[in-house]
Amino acid sequence: MNELMSQAVELMIAGMGFVFTFLIILVFATLLMSKVIARYSDPEPASTVRSSRHRTPTSSPVDPDVAEAIRQAIAQYRSRHKK
Repeated sequence: MNELMSQAVELMIAGMGFVFTFLIILVFATLLMSKVIARYSDPEPASTVRSSRHRTPTSSPVDPDVAEAIRQAIAQYRSRHKK
């Protein structure tokens, strides 16, 4: 029984070692691929991100009455579920 347990521990350590080695190789391969792709790909154009505070007024596909009802429902939910 003692020999069987030592073989089981050896097999477990060998299996964990193989998995750990594979994961290390996978991490380095992923890093290498990302560096190669970044070097040979075209740079992405800088996009202008607008904050939600400075939106330009646009026509909304939602009816103003529906939007107001949604605002009131959110306010009512928040007032009931305060922490």
